[in-house]
Amino acid sequence: MTDISSEAAPAVPLPHELAARNRLVIGLLLVSAFVVILNETIMGVALPRMMVSLSITASTAQWLTTAFMLTMAVVIPITGLLLQRIQTRPIFILAMSLFSAGTLIGALAPGFTVLVIGRIVQASGTAIMMPLLMTTVMNLVPPETRGRTMGNISIVISVAPAIGPTLSGLVLSVLDWRWLFLLVLPISLAALAIGAKRIVNVTEPRAVPIDLLSVLMSAVGFGSLVYGLSQLGEGALHPTAMHPAIPLAVGVVVIALFVWRQRRLERQNRALLDLRTLANPTFTIATVMMAILMMAMFGAFILLPIYLQDVLGLSTLQTGLLLLPGGLIMGLCAPTVGGLFDKFGPRPLVIPGAFLLVGVLWSLTLVGPSTSYWMLLAAHLVLSIGLALMFTPLFTVSLGALPPELYSHGSAMIGATQQVAGAAGTALFVAVMTLRATAEAAGGEDAKAALASGIATAFLCGAVISLAALAAAFLVRRPAGAAAGPVVH
Repeated sequence: MTDISSEAAPAVPLPHELAARNRLVIGLLLVSAFVVILNETIMGVALPRMMVSLSITASTAQWLTTAFMLTMAVVIPITGLLLQRIQTRPIFILAMSLFSAGTLIGALAPGFTVLVIGRIVQASGTAIMMPLLMTTVMNLVPPETRGRTMGNISIVISVAPAIGPTLSGLVLSVLDWRWLFLLVLPISLAALAIGAKRIVNVTEPRAVPIDLLSVLMSAVGFGSLVYGLSQLGEGALHPTAMHPAIPLAVGVVVIALFVWRQRRLERQNRALLDLRTLANPTFTIATVMMAILMMAMFGAFILLPIYLQDVLGLSTLQTGLLLLPGGLIMGLCAPTVGGLFDKFGPRPLVIPGAFLLVGVLWSLTLVGPSTSYWMLLAAHLVLSIGLALMFTPLFTVSLGALPPELYSHGSAMIGATQQVAGAAGTALFVAVMTLRATAEAAGGEDAKAALASGIATAFLCGAVISLAALAAAFLVRRPAGAAAGPVVH
């Protein structure tokens, strides 16, 4: 006789089937995230070419990067709420659809305004993808093996922005700027199609109320802060209509009000961005360290090309090729660092990495008009190794220190912090460089020598800030429940 009850019972996936499913989901998210994050820095090298093609000024062209960063800063804080309300597959489709649509708009844009709109739509999808990836990994990967998986995430977050300018330089050496979008479009559409077919829902959504006032405050606060920081750096190069202090002040005030409101809403579990994540010292220390790393990384990424091209006279393509090994070595190191983290914990990795970061930034304070580009290549390689040693452990311990119900909020907090820190690093380094170079030129110094002096002074500021990361490195701890030991399969 047939057992009707057994036939009616739903099939329960076997452990190996669940593991295969989880690897597929994470793999698709990693590839998709790499594609979307790559576009955050791909425009920088292309701006001079686009200024000629679109007949726009440098300050206007800068909006192609500023608009992207602004949108990221506005959307990321909201993703904590989205990830709780929407399942994995539909939110992935939403993110990749937005990114693909923005890429298509950019490729077909008849003018500057439509191109900026395309960048904004692109950034909306990008802002959703990274928190989605990190939250999914935290939910699917057991603590004892998270380091290896977070190593792969580090490739996305650190390597994709690093090689963006290089790929842009290679493309622009033979093709028109539109190909920066046309080459990415089929990859993003393929990721969307495969993901829509193969990604399954791996999280359980829950009904979370939306506080519209918090959404508005988040958009105005984070948007104004990032805009003010970007204009602080841009204003040092080109005068701007609005003084950067105005949006900076608005951003600080509105974010303070946003924090006050979130603390009140936390009592009812209605916060848009749950700030109880910051009550965990491990999460807070790791997040502060990541902010310093992003400041150093984005500051170095903008200063080194300026130095190589405007002081040493290298071409755009030569500059991109010289900086490429650093991005590649960061990617090669990340999985190994993840495995070492699983075995030994964060401190044996984070502390040496912080020493390398400090050492490189202090060495770059010695650059002059005739510094060898081989020295800069070596400095960039060592800097990349130092960042690789720190990114994976910090991502892992920060989110691993939180309870599962705060994973999405922690991911959003890290993402928002990275955007603000990246904008702050760029603004600080460019402003210091310009002020010092202008003063040196006014004193009769040769233009190249004055610029080299400005760049050295900017690296001095970064070197001083990096000392805080070195001090914090000694405070990083492995989260409870993620002790090192043999992995059971």
